[in-house]
Amino acid sequence: MTDLALFGFGPAGWGAALLRATLVTLGVAVSAFAIGAVLGAVVAATKLSGSRALRAAGDAYTTVLRGVPDLLVIYLVYFGGSAIVTRLGQAMGAEGFLGLPSFLAGALACGLVSGAYQAEVFRGAALAVPRGQVEAARALGMDGGLRFRRILAPQIVAIALPGLGNVWQLALKESALVSVTGLVELLRQSQIGAGSTHQPFAFYVAAGALYLVLTTGSTLLFGRAEWRMSRSLRRL
Repeated sequence: MTDLALFGFGPAGWGAALLRATLVTLGVAVSAFAIGAVLGAVVAATKLSGSRALRAAGDAYTTVLRGVPDLLVIYLVYFGGSAIVTRLGQAMGAEGFLGLPSFLAGALACGLVSGAYQAEVFRGAALAVPRGQVEAARALGMDGGLRFRRILAPQIVAIALPGLGNVWQLALKESALVSVTGLVELLRQSQIGAGSTHQPFAFYVAAGALYLVLTTGSTLLFGRAEWRMSRSLRRL
């Protein structure tokens, strides 16, 4: 079978399967990045707070999640979550093992890891905002919420965008690890195709090309967003 037929969209081709798996990979990465953004913002706020206990909790979160291998986090979330779901199911009369959905487990695990990195990006961006602007806004009578919306938030986002772009690329590549839970994403689909056709090189090259399409497109989008944000801040 030629490469064109192998990766075609006909009955014998693997093109449709790889395309669906690519969408699953993108879905896991987007979900993980969104979860990480929420967690990162909260943890960054704790690390910048005046409470020693909150700062310690934030430091513990980022230290543990950045120090533990990502694959181990996925295993802990998947099997730990499955154990909780199984116990809840048994309490409701179900029998046997009830696994946590692979997509949910992967998104949560990668989101936890992404949140640790995004927290540091947000914290650094917040510290980079000139304190004089905040003091000037306070002197003008702006309350905390108004200062955050008009002074802090736009500049934090603009400063954080390059770092967030790097974290997004990490989330996109970490999604390949979710295949250990049985989720058929891009890498897992490539393994299935390689085993079925005995052409591993062709499938792994195709997977690499698809990952490059995703990462290159993401780089262009983040670059465009950085340009628009910097342009908006210059006007301000």
